[in-house]
Amino acid sequence: MTRILIADDSPQVRQGLSKLLGGHADWEVCGEAVDGNDAIEKTRQLTPDVVVMDFFMPPGVDGVAAAREINRVSPKCSVLLCSMYLDSQLARLAKRAGILGLVSKSNVGQIVTGIEAVLRGERFIASRI
Repeated sequence: MTRILIADDSPQVRQGLSKLLGGHADWEVCGEAVDGNDAIEKTRQLTPDVVVMDFFMPPGVDGVAAAREINRVSPKCSVLLCSMYLDSQLARLAKRAGILGLVSKSNVGQIVTGIEAVLRGERFIASRI
């Protein structure tokens, strides 16, 4: 069973992603985080295989900084960044932080494909960056 942590500051987004991902037979949404610091802490506690994370989650640590720390404390965990704010600069920052996948929130249908790719250790970018 693949364990997935959802990190987003919007309760509606977390609920929608949880419903979408929970429908996959081999996946379990093991938890939700409300910001970057919470995502780091929940990764330590819950040991997910994948974190699906927003970039902008005020206040405090953004998704890229949180991913950098998640990769440090849980190197086997993959991060898929799911954000409205995707551009080439963010893609470069994400790559340097060890984020394998980038999906635009306007293209949520690609999240499942993105998770499947990062679970295989592949880089996945579902946007025209």
